[in-house]
Amino acid sequence: MITGKFPSLRLRRTRKFTWSRKLIQENNLSSNDFIYPIFLIEGKNKKQPIKSMPDIYKYTIDKLGTLVSNAIKNKIPMVALFPSTPKKKKDYNGNEALNENNLVCRATRYIKKRFKNDIGIMCDVALDPYTSHGHDGLIKKNYVLNDITIEILKKQSLLQAQMGCDVIAPSDMMDGRIGAIRKALDKNNFQNVCILSYSAKYASNFYGPFRDAVGSRSNLKSDKKTYQMDYKNSNEAFREIGLDIKEGADIVMIKPGMPYLDIIKNIKDKFKIPVFAYQVSGEYSLLKNGIKMNLIKDEAIMESLVAFKRAGASAIITYFALEIAKKLKSF
Repeated sequence: MITGKFPSLRLRRTRKFTWSRKLIQENNLSSNDFIYPIFLIEGKNKKQPIKSMPDIYKYTIDKLGTLVSNAIKNKIPMVALFPSTPKKKKDYNGNEALNENNLVCRATRYIKKRFKNDIGIMCDVALDPYTSHGHDGLIKKNYVLNDITIEILKKQSLLQAQMGCDVIAPSDMMDGRIGAIRKALDKNNFQNVCILSYSAKYASNFYGPFRDAVGSRSNLKSDKKTYQMDYKNSNEAFREIGLDIKEGADIVMIKPGMPYLDIIKNIKDKFKIPVFAYQVSGEYSLLKNGIKMNLIKDEAIMESLVAFKRAGASAIITYFALEIAKKLKSF
């Protein structure tokens, strides 16, 4: 409630100087808020640009040392690994997901061996980077099968934990997968491995550049609306997240980010659980291209990230992580 009235009350008084504006800021960003996503490719000494994501690249595992060192140097607490699986290694059932020498497993072993616990490792759990059809699970008659997919996701999660993954992040949106994965991890003495559930993942139009990066866009012949959420819904997010918390999720994710700030705020207010936001590839590319075309200022990046904090996000997966962490360090 506002007490007082104009002219004795002038809200502009505290906005006059830089120092006074700083003193009354309600939300701030730090490197602690960021998760740094890294795209992986096969080969050696390669840095491959992603055409639909300006200034973002796919890297071979031997390049990870420099990337992760830079993340640690700039106080980013966690990296997220996403594979661009070669076409010849993809098949109908996504068997490469269970190969202990796939890109994610090798990268996880490399980072954990070299950097120990100086930085966290988040691994995506889903089949879309590995299937020839581009869907997140096993399919029959163009429909993703729920329960049989969960059996594969359990094995994928266990494998990633065995490799040294700290945070298992199921992004598949199968019903019941969090409980199944939690039980499998606990049964195999991985009680301290966290689950970050993509609990409210919407069937969004903002994922295109990411699908280019992992090589699933050209394979995907139908949408994902039978398992990802309808962007017209908000109450449904409460049901999804409530179930995931009961099943053992340590952290929940809202994806995409900026179009769903209302969901982030509502979930944070309701459940009082760590809520992460994913500033997805489409959001990144819109901002980056707008800046390159001089349509918006580059400070729009900071504005977009602060919006997540203002809405209640505990952390943000963003392709701007390293760029903004460096800027914050110089402030």
